Amino acid sequence: MRRRQQLMGICAGALAGTLALGSAAFVREASGPKSDTTLPDSSSRADPQLRLIAHIKKRTLLIEDSGHVVRQYQIAVGQSKYPTPRGEFFIRRIVWNPSWTPPPNSEWAKGQTPKEPGHPENPMKLVKIFFKEPAYYIHGTDQYESLGTAASHGCLRMNPDDAAEVAKYLMDHGGQPRGESWFWRVVHMGREEKEVYLKRAIPFTITD
Repeated sequence: MRRRQQLMGICAGALAGTLALGSAAFVREASGPKSDTTLPDSSSRADPQLRLIAHIKKRTLLIEDSGHVVRQYQIAVGQSKYPTPRGEFFIRRIVWNPSWTPPPNSEWAKGQTPKEPGHPENPMKLVKIFFKEPAYYIHGTDQYESLGTAASHGCLRMNPDDAAEVAKYLMDHGGQPRGESWFWRVVHMGREEKEVYLKRAIPFTITD
């Protein structure tokens, strides 16, 4: 119930008002680049004025457009034992309603079981945004007390509503906009993964 209330709030608020997207299309992108190690050619890059920046020490994620910060969010970053990687990356793949499989041979995941899309105990929540595949991504969390701290296992955690807003913004500016009906279906019929591959990769800088 708590998750559904949060997600309904997304549809009614952040996803409906601040981000105007294009036509609806309830489809799953079946192919696209999956590696972040190859610099995309110029035709597949997003507007170079648009980028994401994560500041590890400040625990903040910024969306910057033409040198101006247009969005700012609080995040949780990796623990010293599981640091978030620094560097320059490109975001190409977004997964809505992601499933979760405990990493093999990980002490922190010992005893945990896989969670299907939409499961209330799925730690990914509504969306994950890959920046260094296969292990590092931005995702939602219900551990709100961890935001603003170094608490994750390398990924970047956000309030689920904030993560959804970022994902929508990237889709809009990365050449894969969707209408409100698409997101309504994702939220209210969220029992399967929906992958979206951006047509234009979004630069992402992670710095101290």
